[in-house]
Amino acid sequence: KCIEEWGWKFHHLGIPTTEEKPGEKYIPHFKFYVSGFPTSPFGVEWMRYDADSPIHPLIQTVPHLAFEVQDLDYELANRNFNILTEPNSPSEGVRVAMIEHNGAPIELIEFEIVNNK
Repeated sequence: KCIEEWGWKFHHLGIPTTEEKPGEKYIPHFKFYVSGFPTSPFGVEWMRYDADSPIHPLIQTVPHLAFEVQDLDYELANRNFNILTEPNSPSEGVRVAMIEHNGAPIELIEFEIVNNK
C-alpha cells in the first residue's frame, strides 16, 4: 500500500548489530555507527549503537524498513502514525523520522531537492 498508493520508494533495511562491521561511519549526535548501505546491492544497512545512544530502544533492537517520501511533514500529519522519533537531520540534505507499525520501526526519509543550475 505505501508504495503503490502513497508513492513511497523502498530505500533500505536497517539491521541492528553488536558486531563491528567494515567501513563503519560514526554519527556522533546519535551515538551509533552505520555501515553497509553504500556497498549493498540490496540496501542492507548495519547499525551498531553506543550504550548511551539516545535512539529509541525499539530501533536499537528490531530491524527497520526505510522508505523515501516526497514530503515528510505531510506523511506525519496525515497518516495517524505512532511517531518514535520526531523529524531530524542525521546528515546534510536529509530529514528522517521513525514511526512504529505493529511493533516494527519504520523510517521515513526525505531528501532535499538540489537544483543544480
